[in-house]
Amino acid sequence: MTDRPDAPAPQPRLHPGPIAMAFATAILLAAAWMWSNMLLLGFGAILIAIALRAGGTFLQQRTGVGIKTGVLLSVLAAVLVIAGIVAWAGPAISDQFRQLIGSLPDAWEQVNAWLGDSSFGQFLERQVKDASTGGEASPSGLPSMFSYLTGTLTTVFGGVANLVLLVTVAIFLALDAGMYRGGALRLVPPSYRPRAGGIANELARALARWMGGQALDMVLVALVTGLGLWLLGVPLALVLGLIAGLTNIIPVVGPFLSGVPAVLFALTQGFDMAVYVALLFVVVQQVEGNLLMPLIQRFAADLPPALTVLAILAFGSLFGFAGIILATPLLLVGIILVKRIYVEDILGDRQDD
Repeated sequence: MTDRPDAPAPQPRLHPGPIAMAFATAILLAAAWMWSNMLLLGFGAILIAIALRAGGTFLQQRTGVGIKTGVLLSVLAAVLVIAGIVAWAGPAISDQFRQLIGSLPDAWEQVNAWLGDSSFGQFLERQVKDASTGGEASPSGLPSMFSYLTGTLTTVFGGVANLVLLVTVAIFLALDAGMYRGGALRLVPPSYRPRAGGIANELARALARWMGGQALDMVLVALVTGLGLWLLGVPLALVLGLIAGLTNIIPVVGPFLSGVPAVLFALTQGFDMAVYVALLFVVVQQVEGNLLMPLIQRFAADLPPALTVLAILAFGSLFGFAGIILATPLLLVGIILVKRIYVEDILGDRQDD
């Protein structure tokens, strides 16, 4: 009896499911990268829509009006408040801002004079000049100025158009939030929709609390900084306080952005005034970071400081200034999604918050 030859070993079969999933994921990531500006604009519109929706809900509970009417009244109230602020403080702010812009060259000359008297300043000046010219003669001034003006006008008009689009999309989202939420949940398998709906509600609440806390923090920083500058006798206390409040939306980096023009302007009043202004900003930011913000975060969103700094660096390097502005709410969304979907649902590690 002869031995039968061994049957060939079965060849592994490739299942198209994982391959198709990996291919689809790669396509989605590439599309998200290409459309990153649009996605950031949409995320910003969602933030504004959450705020408008909260205002509409508040009016509905207090007055009994419909939610859509409440949203429209919230939009009208925001417009009236902004118009009132512009009408009341606009001329003073505009005049002070012009004075600030006009005083910056004198302040910069004083900084240059101070740097020119030190060896470090002379070394820094040589390095900046070499980096800007690349070791060669600078190009003609007229084409450079024309390019600069063209780029500035393009940036300004593009920013205004994006702002109008942002507000328009936000109003539509706030008016029909249920429809858009329901449409997004239809993309989730039916068995996971209750869980997805709960996570969506948690995200909305967390972002609403973050925006409320951030708005309160910005207002308090603007008031305290403006009052401190006024007590020091700094002429442009109003506009400098406003800049401090607006830039405080950027954690860690914002205080430096507002402190630099304030110190530069204070240099025109004397070196001692510049030191006092710098100390004021340091004290305000220390009180804000160690006392005010922790109290606000007890009712808003508590984010790890190290992750916040890394998020600002990461999103800023990827998406520029818009990424810096939206880094904190994007981090908040990422933390909630990782905790609920990966840690709890995939790893099964459910703990009481």
